[in-house]
Amino acid sequence: MTIFRPSAFYLIFSFLSVSSSLAADWPRFLGPAGTGKSTETNLIGKWPSEGPKRLWKQDIGTGYSAPSIIGDQLVLHHRRKNQEIIQAFSARAGTSEWQHAYSTSFVDPFGYNNGPRCSPLLTATRCYTFGAEGKLVCLDRASGKLVWSRNTAAEFNIPQAFFGVGSTPLLTNDRLIVMIGGQPNSGIAAFHPETGETIWTSVGKDTWNGSPKTGWRGEPPVIWKDYAMQASYASPVAATIHGQQHLLCFTRQGLVSLNPEDGALRFKFWFRSRVNESVNAINPVVKDDLIFLSAAYYGIGSVLLQVQENGRSARELWRDDVLEIHWSTPILHDGYLYAFSGRNEPDARFRCVEFETGRLMWDRDERWRKSLTPPNVFGRGSLIMADQKLFALGEAGLLGIIEPTPDSLVERARFQVPELKYPCWAAPIISNKRLYLRSENRLICYDLAANQ
Repeated sequence: MTIFRPSAFYLIFSFLSVSSSLAADWPRFLGPAGTGKSTETNLIGKWPSEGPKRLWKQDIGTGYSAPSIIGDQLVLHHRRKNQEIIQAFSARAGTSEWQHAYSTSFVDPFGYNNGPRCSPLLTATRCYTFGAEGKLVCLDRASGKLVWSRNTAAEFNIPQAFFGVGSTPLLTNDRLIVMIGGQPNSGIAAFHPETGETIWTSVGKDTWNGSPKTGWRGEPPVIWKDYAMQASYASPVAATIHGQQHLLCFTRQGLVSLNPEDGALRFKFWFRSRVNESVNAINPVVKDDLIFLSAAYYGIGSVLLQVQENGRSARELWRDDVLEIHWSTPILHDGYLYAFSGRNEPDARFRCVEFETGRLMWDRDERWRKSLTPPNVFGRGSLIMADQKLFALGEAGLLGIIEPTPDSLVERARFQVPELKYPCWAAPIISNKRLYLRSENRLICYDLAANQ
């Protein structure tokens, strides 16, 4: 295996990238730390019946990816007709600054929209995107000019995913980590951020084939197929556990922990549904040496793992169906998980669960059917947190503020955004006291400053 050693230039580049995101930016999927939390303060705790003050709105192309923000630049990845478009806007005014487009022929096999699913990843000088067909693109963030691109579907023998490519890349250890799902042993790849050169590939046939325990009781060891899908809809997470760096990737087969330097396997944990038409989609939630996973297909439920001190294995602390999360990564706050649970709209719940025990603290029915418009419930909503408040966006555009307390569900405000319709599957984002909401065809900015 050839390992690429990053240049001193890139070390400086990486430092600047991290420094630029320490303020009120939202530079990547699930925010500056990838936890769905913002450092913003002095935000409104309620709003009038007509909702918060709207600053601007834009009609946009299709897709499910949330935008990302550094400073006054918001970057959105969307699709119009037969082009995927990476477009920069003024975060303050909503006006367009530049765009980069390339052709696409992706058609979702289940009839969902055909736009990109992954959020842009922004650094001090670069913008990285990952399209619905697996096109990995690096742009100059100031101008929108192409720096490099990789056609991962063609280069890495990737079986077609159920709903297109949906795992947002991660920049860590001077490597751009991408869960590409390639065969036979390139489920995860590390690229050099400045050149696009492949540094290492890992995970696949050698990882799972012949595993003595699949996680399905009474069933035989894994027999790897050349057409086996590896790609999931979770995104990679970097964590330091017991003093070791772990790259945690929740693949279609389950969780793998890799050494981010060379892709070497630290440990694996099988976790997936028996049903073929199923996905793993939430990001691993990590606290100290504990890792939470969940999925929503046919009783798979949730599990809490504890990584052993040598970093080479993890044991189950609890497993339960108290949370069955389809795609929205839960918020962990003060030892409790706040999450929307349920596979489909008719079985959606909003729950608080004690992280270390799996104990249900409170529960609210959020079930609805698409024939109800608006449904007046969140369905399988999305959550982010800022200023000690949970901001929730429902599948049909219901916006709410909830107190993060395990004692009971305390909802401080709700408002049906009139311009948003089902499905709203991108989580909200907050930057510079502004809230940004994205549906399949609209992007809206609201003022959340407390001193309006």
